[in-house]
Amino acid sequence: MIVTLTANPSIDHTVMLTSPLRRGEVLRAATTSSQPGGKGVNISGAAYAAGVPTRAVLPCPDLDPMVTELRASGLDVVTVGPAGRPRINTTVTEPDGTTTKLNGPGTTATPALLDALAARLVQEAGHATWVVLAGSLPPEAPAGWYAEVVRALRTTGVRIAVDTSEAPLEALAAGLPGSAPDLLKPNAEELASITGAEPAALEDPAAAAAAARTLVERGVTAVLATLGGHGAVLVSAEGTWHATPPPTAVVSTVGAGDSSLFGYLLADLRGLPAPERLGLAVAYGSAAAGLPGTTLPTPPQVRADLVKVRDLDPITGGL
Repeated sequence: MIVTLTANPSIDHTVMLTSPLRRGEVLRAATTSSQPGGKGVNISGAAYAAGVPTRAVLPCPDLDPMVTELRASGLDVVTVGPAGRPRINTTVTEPDGTTTKLNGPGTTATPALLDALAARLVQEAGHATWVVLAGSLPPEAPAGWYAEVVRALRTTGVRIAVDTSEAPLEALAAGLPGSAPDLLKPNAEELASITGAEPAALEDPAAAAAAARTLVERGVTAVLATLGGHGAVLVSAEGTWHATPPPTAVVSTVGAGDSSLFGYLLADLRGLPAPERLGLAVAYGSAAAGLPGTTLPTPPQVRADLVKVRDLDPITGGL
């Protein structure tokens, strides 16, 4: 089972424009949609679509419309309180796939809520293969909270994946090796923020691999760094690989990183070797990028056979 935590859940509003975004003007939308969101929710949704047992843990009122909608879709949802309503995130997508996101702050987290969430995750770990800590933290949550939860989960033997950014990611990196997860999934900008590299330089897969290896050397078991149109790299003690995505008409990049993370976990649950875990991760991310809004890919839409994976030097990150 994959247990996910969405620490700062959201309702995602998506607006698809008929023309490029222009500040200060009145623009027309081709379509609009609204659906429950947040990284953990997306990962659990992709798991459910693939027939993988999953449970989504949320700080949210049990009778909130978001929870009702998720359960109606078939998702197993565990709510933890006392918690406020989900935040509202708005995504604006232009015809060429350019995406602008306006994310709400969320409801302030209390120490009691954070303690209850951590306790519930430790409880759920006994039934799980992977626990995924995903997304931003709610206001007033300590930046180091994910690092604390990783340490608590480490005592259960469950494998831990983390996908976050900004201060929570920096705190996690500062706490290595004690806060080291089994899988860390940064994008290029996030990877740069915790390794001191220049974000633009990490568009080069070799440079991204070299930066990711510094985190493996500090205790992270594996780093899956997603690089947008440049694919992704996977670095672990086993080696270093780069995968390029199949040709994709990008519709929306929202949720692509979440789908990539699920693709990796799915391949791991299937017992596939590292290069194939990377290949399925990139295939899932590419499939998500070709879908509107936060629509998650289903297995028939994922073409791992079109992803090219190559070995990189495990020490330098070069060819």
